[in-house]
Amino acid sequence: MQKTIEEINKKIKQGRAVVCTAEEIIDVVKESGLKNAVKKVDVVTTGTFGPMCSSGAFLNLGHTKPKMKISKASLNGVEVFCGVAAADLYIGATQISQDDPANAIYPGSFKYGGGHLIEDLVAKKTIKIRAFSYGTDEYPRKEFFGKFTIDDINDTFLFNPRNCYQNYNVAVNLGKEKIYTYLGVLKPRMGNANYCSAGQLSPLLNDPEYRTIGIGTRIFLGGGIGYVAWNGTQHDPSAPRNEKNVPRSGAGTIAVIGDLKQMKPAWLRGTSIVGYGVSLTVGIGIPIPILDEDILKYTCITDKDIVAPVIDYSSDYPQATGRIVTEIDYASLKSGLITIKKKKVPTFPISSYPKALEIANILKSWIKKGGFFLTNPVAPLPGKESDIKFHPFKGKYK
Repeated sequence: MQKTIEEINKKIKQGRAVVCTAEEIIDVVKESGLKNAVKKVDVVTTGTFGPMCSSGAFLNLGHTKPKMKISKASLNGVEVFCGVAAADLYIGATQISQDDPANAIYPGSFKYGGGHLIEDLVAKKTIKIRAFSYGTDEYPRKEFFGKFTIDDINDTFLFNPRNCYQNYNVAVNLGKEKIYTYLGVLKPRMGNANYCSAGQLSPLLNDPEYRTIGIGTRIFLGGGIGYVAWNGTQHDPSAPRNEKNVPRSGAGTIAVIGDLKQMKPAWLRGTSIVGYGVSLTVGIGIPIPILDEDILKYTCITDKDIVAPVIDYSSDYPQATGRIVTEIDYASLKSGLITIKKKKVPTFPISSYPKALEIANILKSWIKKGGFFLTNPVAPLPGKESDIKFHPFKGKYK
């Protein structure tokens, strides 16, 4: 049976669309079978909520009087990028505040940075600005100290170059000392295993061949509506896959964009990672239109079907050796205790499965109420047949 997105949108408009979350569809297909379920179900919603370091936001402040070509600026003590145009700024989620008193007292305990600044903007808090310029004939002002809220400025949009990793590492520490990583604190001698994925709810794991998720796909982003803008940086569709077509390591990624003024602080959270820095925890939900049986089959993926590589972050990760300790499935990871080399190892999620499920349910409710329609991608994401392959730095070292 074949459907089209136009047909599904017509059912959404009429209030007749049948929508399931990626968790619910597993039981639906078990009970009804693929052939019956594909006739009944129109959309499967996915979700993820975890730290996504490759994130940020563009702002246009509006011109001061007299005008100023900003060449250096900080917002709430966080340095922002100014090399765009006179009144345009870009906030990087991982940029740390130089004024953070916590870092002075305890190095590595970063309390504020770009991610927190983005959260404060969305929460409509007052933001302090310090801006400087070398001055030009048409932009004579050289200094600007002031404050504003998101409602005081023109354009504010989230633009994240790399989000929604299709799969990711499980981090362990085989060394003798505690280490601090972007996946959290890792105890020595494999004292814990940290991971970051929604598993069976994760968007790109439910569309492993990128048949429905592409450039122009409308998504839930940070509590508002956003879009897939491009394949994300480090997109690697050629990553090895298992017999169920699930990537066995980090593979596909997406770049996303959306209006920051629509978003909510509950779904864009500044995040401090001890010993590493700061990030932004982002909520993303993507609808999968059920156009045929193959698409439906992939949305039935379970945590037991998804395996991730276990990497030693004390040596193999920083040295980029490519070695893995073993592979482990997400059902085992979510049980809270796994066995590696005959050792019982407690697991800890950096992302939130309950929040990911909440996102999938919010998106489901938007669709059922007729407030969210699906889009046909204007172009597909590069697939495994493309020549795109993520590789290490190929330039010359000095």
